[in-house]
Amino acid sequence: MNITLLPADTYLVVNKTILSDECRKILSVLYQPIIGSTATNLYFTLWANLDKLEIIGKEQTHSNLADSMQLSLSEIKDARKKLEAVGLLKTYVKKESINTYVYELYSPLSANSFLNHPILNIILYNTVGKKEYNKIVEYFKLPDYNISEYTDISTKFSDVFKVSNRNNIITNTSLKKRNTNDIKIDNDIDFDLIISSLPNSSINERTFNDDIKNLIIKLSFIYDLDNLQIVDILRTSILEKGIIDKVKLRKNARNYFQFEHNGDLPKVINSTQPDELKSEINDSDNTSKMIYTFDNTKPYDFLKSKQNGALPTNRDLKLLEELAIDYKLNPGVINVLIDYVLKVNENKLTKGFVESLAGEWKRKKIEKVEEAIKLAKNEHKKHEEYSKNNENIKKTKNKKTPEWFDKDIIKDQASIDEESEMNELLSDFK
Repeated sequence: MNITLLPADTYLVVNKTILSDECRKILSVLYQPIIGSTATNLYFTLWANLDKLEIIGKEQTHSNLADSMQLSLSEIKDARKKLEAVGLLKTYVKKESINTYVYELYSPLSANSFLNHPILNIILYNTVGKKEYNKIVEYFKLPDYNISEYTDISTKFSDVFKVSNRNNIITNTSLKKRNTNDIKIDNDIDFDLIISSLPNSSINERTFNDDIKNLIIKLSFIYDLDNLQIVDILRTSILEKGIIDKVKLRKNARNYFQFEHNGDLPKVINSTQPDELKSEINDSDNTSKMIYTFDNTKPYDFLKSKQNGALPTNRDLKLLEELAIDYKLNPGVINVLIDYVLKVNENKLTKGFVESLAGEWKRKKIEKVEEAIKLAKNEHKKHEEYSKNNENIKKTKNKKTPEWFDKDIIKDQASIDEESEMNELLSDFK
């Protein structure tokens, strides 16, 4: 649900866990490289909003929050989403004339859980690099000591205490305790298909418990695995009596990905254009709709739609990854670049051509869709002028161009011809 955050909207912070100095260390060392300093500071700020008992805060406005953090509301919203994505925050909203939000704080994972998490651990490794990652692991390692020659002489509870009356039963509820909130992922896994594809002799009713299913979902996300690939990996991960070795499963999934990607580990990037860089579109003309599509579509899905639903090849996926990670282009900008190259290059994503444009757009610090469209128009004009003056490449004059060429970014009303072109262009998104 995408709700516009307004300055007058109020919020209440509720602590769902027990927070300590250890949490601060883990947030700064493990989470901050992934979610960034703004999201980390938002967590600390919400933490500071709690009362003296660190249970619940007073109702405040988002205007006060924005002023105290020296951030815009869109930056706060983007930081909030990152906290939600990694399980540090849950957000609830009550929609009224002035919306009211409840922000529930959750503890970060322990260092041990984080550094063994199938997703967060890999993202951290790729974010900070091998050298810094090893330093982080060393920081949280317990010192080694040998007690093999020692005898445990610890006293039992029953040796010290005696119970005189067993009739009183005392229970306590609603007490503070340490709570974590695991990350949530869209689940496209068909477990019925997976189970039916495995030999009946190798599995039983206890093979796929909730813990195993949750791990498979996370591995499928981080390593981009489909159902049949998961089946292949599971075949070598199932032990006797239908038990799936979780360590072996994770290792096999990692090895499978690295084999397919020349030894590289996966990198996680923003899937759609960041909210603060999206265009504010209020009109319903064709170009406005196209800008909205660029802003709100994942590059993977955009490329897939341009291929009539066919899955992008590994080569094209690697090219998309390079645009996002090596050239640091935003998703909406990548979509414009893809659309432009496909239209003027006979539906081919030529690596050299794509990288040439990406390098230029990066040097010119193109971050928004509208900026990318204007630059693509200028590129096309240069291309046409060159074509007119060179007989050897005159045939390029007749190549198709994206629908938004030679049109203003925002128009009051779309013509019949524009409407027809737009419907054709957007047909894959309906």
